[in-house]
Amino acid sequence: MNTQADSGQHTIVSTTNNINRNEWDNFVRTHHDGTFFHLSGWSETARSVYKYDPIYISARRDGDLVGILALSDAKAALTGRSLVSTAFSVGGGPLADNAETLRCLLDTAETIGTARKVDYIELRSEFSDDGWQKKTGTHAGFKAPIIANEKDALAAIPRKRRAEVRKAIALTEAGDLVLDQRRDLDSFYRLYAESLHRLGTPVFPKSFLYTLMEEFQDAAEILTLHYRGAPVASLVNFYHNDTVLPYYVGANDQAREARAFDYLYWITMRRAFARGFTHFDFGRSKVESGPFAYKKLWGFKPEPISYQIKPIRAKALPDVSANNPKFAMFVKLWPKMPLTLANRIGPALAPNFP
Repeated sequence: MNTQADSGQHTIVSTTNNINRNEWDNFVRTHHDGTFFHLSGWSETARSVYKYDPIYISARRDGDLVGILALSDAKAALTGRSLVSTAFSVGGGPLADNAETLRCLLDTAETIGTARKVDYIELRSEFSDDGWQKKTGTHAGFKAPIIANEKDALAAIPRKRRAEVRKAIALTEAGDLVLDQRRDLDSFYRLYAESLHRLGTPVFPKSFLYTLMEEFQDAAEILTLHYRGAPVASLVNFYHNDTVLPYYVGANDQAREARAFDYLYWITMRRAFARGFTHFDFGRSKVESGPFAYKKLWGFKPEPISYQIKPIRAKALPDVSANNPKFAMFVKLWPKMPLTLANRIGPALAPNFP
């Protein structure tokens, strides 16, 4: 699909299903608002695993790329059809060099959404535009610089959490807690599926994890903790510009005894700093949830997150959270299902929640 529009000020907007990925990703890495989730690998993974049609919108001025927006055409039996930027991530949205370019990208997205008769368009980033409805107040982000000196970094952690980190360090020194830095995809997926099962959430297909690891290569890693010989917790980290992002984490019931979560985040900070990364992005959490409280215990300050929604056919803002009565019974019953059965059904349901 290819279309073109001229704003009247030499800004040409085009849409296509395929792009020069190096050019696109270089623009993301150099734009001040560019995030890991703007990279083309996310849309390409959604295309490969979920068969979501990617729509790449590019704005050019005098031949130079000045704005981008990647949309995934997400068709879901339970949640309807939408255009999402970026599917299966907590970020994305338009990147533009000025307000006029942003307007071109947004107008093009709305035109595509209308033509495809989607329910709504969801852009997972912050921008100001009166034509879009802001969805805010439900989630917060946590990001802070990594303290260079290890002793100072440990001292900066609030007292109770610092005590847990010290216990975890003691377990590693005793040989009870061992860090495996290999990409143990199978252990991670098993632990992650177990965690989501407890939360009442279907797990994504294993192919999604494998494709992400293949797409991002050295920008992605899996750290797995073994407690007294058995894997108890595993963490997927992504790296972008100066920032490390611990993104997916899975654990079993022994993780708490092993202080596994505390050690995984602590060692991720130290390893990232040793590699030259200076910021730790603790990710998005639902306000007043358990993860939200946990991140505050580390001393991180929550920053409100806003997404932008453009209803097309929908009459109200979308709500695919556990608080939606439509999904409440599902969330309640899912943990009672045998794990083996949930792991077979979950990947088929995951496309409903892009």
